[in-house]
Amino acid sequence: MTQRTKLILGGIAICLFLAYGAFSFQSALTPYVSFAEARTAGHSVQVAGKLDTHSPRYDTESRVLSFRLLDESGDALEIAYAGVKPVNFEDAASAVAIGTFENGVFNCSKLLVKCPSKYEQSEREYNADV
Repeated sequence: MTQRTKLILGGIAICLFLAYGAFSFQSALTPYVSFAEARTAGHSVQVAGKLDTHSPRYDTESRVLSFRLLDESGDALEIAYAGVKPVNFEDAASAVAIGTFENGVFNCSKLLVKCPSKYEQSEREYNADV
């Protein structure tokens, strides 16, 4: 095998490796979508919204956390998260859920809760004092 043939085969191997890496990376991305899009997506997506503070229910036996997220227009999406309830869930103002929509419920495989920042509260208190 000549040096030139080895270089060509090496170049092809590198191109195939990069193409595979790009495809794998793209398939690992989970896009943010609206609640309406999540209901029809048919695959794993991310949704974000404000936590409906009156909706959370946690079943300690089955370890399923159920709650509603609200979007900016007031649309509600029922979420079911199978796993240990996040420690700071009661303090959360909003959440990001990753999962799929099935049978009227968004089954969440990953959950990220977002709590209000202590700095935001300090700023509100400061503005009220001014």
